[in-house]
Amino acid sequence: MIERPAAGERVVIVQVDFGQPDLTDQLEELRLLTESAGGLVVAEVFGRRHSPDAKTFVGKGKVEEIAAMRAAGGADLVIFNHDLSPAQERNLERELKCRVIDRTSLILDIFALRAASAAGKLQVELAQLEHLSTRLVRGWTHLERQRGGIGLRGPGETQLETDRRLLGNRVRLLKGRLARLSRQRGVQRQARMRGEVLNVSIVGYTNAGKSTLFNALTHAGVYAADQLFATLDTTSRKLWVAAGGNVVISDTVGFIRDLPHALVDAFHATLEAALDADLLLHVVDSASPARAEQMAEVDKVLAGIGAGALRQVVVWNKIDLTDAAPGVERDEYGNIARVRLSARLGSGLDFLRESLAEYARRKSEARRQERQAAALEAQHDFISE
Repeated sequence: MIERPAAGERVVIVQVDFGQPDLTDQLEELRLLTESAGGLVVAEVFGRRHSPDAKTFVGKGKVEEIAAMRAAGGADLVIFNHDLSPAQERNLERELKCRVIDRTSLILDIFALRAASAAGKLQVELAQLEHLSTRLVRGWTHLERQRGGIGLRGPGETQLETDRRLLGNRVRLLKGRLARLSRQRGVQRQARMRGEVLNVSIVGYTNAGKSTLFNALTHAGVYAADQLFATLDTTSRKLWVAAGGNVVISDTVGFIRDLPHALVDAFHATLEAALDADLLLHVVDSASPARAEQMAEVDKVLAGIGAGALRQVVVWNKIDLTDAAPGVERDEYGNIARVRLSARLGSGLDFLRESLAEYARRKSEARRQERQAAALEAQHDFISE
């Protein structure tokens, strides 16, 4: 695991307004991401543009402002809440005389810091390498020339070409390992799906309280903290619910707006827990003013992995921070659609357990009807013969 100094790096964060309606929420999210990575935010820089500047993303005047804020705060890192091209990063570093990273690099760094399982570490490394592959030119331009000299005469390729080839080999190796792990988990999941047990996955925006809810239900002791991406690796536990029997419940990685494609692809194996669930518990931070946008982002990622049509129960969490009371809301068909609770205080958890029991009974009844239908079909075939 990557170690961070206790005080953290001093950071200037940059947010540019291209007409977004929730600029304040995005800046606060960037601050939380930076703190989750171990950084100390010493200055915030706002900007407004119609479109990004091709050279520096923000333009000459704003670069000068960032440089002044960096010097005043003694910062050694500037983080943009946007995706920067390799050339933009290079130009900004030249102008600001410090390291510059974008939103994707920041999220990748947090993932590298938090990954604990072997599969999680493989997925993070793969995402980092695929992101790095587009940025190899950065810091390597002096090696573009042909190697030469005693002991340095290569096989006719530049150092940069060698690095790209080695990186490509490592990416293929990681993808192969992850594919094998995915197949193994697939076999295990298929066995669970054929059984009577209801399979439930907890999904939601990062820091919505998924792991806190998971621990409250299962007493699993999964790491939970008021920080983004506290959970990366899927954890599953068996839960007994009265009048419903056993339920397998899984805690998954949190989602976030503009989640890098490399991470979605690399963590597909982790997200498959949601894909193969009978029921999704969509945990929402009900106290967040951006909850509607966060729910939309989660639904977008679920649709992207093929889980958009799965049945959801919205868990309206953190009601202790609002005026809402614990309870259950049903849709026009009588199905439980929303449960209001506080995972931290435990209020409303009984409503959720009752909801799980209801869906568990439905699955058990559906499996019983399937067995009866199969038995009747087998009997019919026997008589026909």
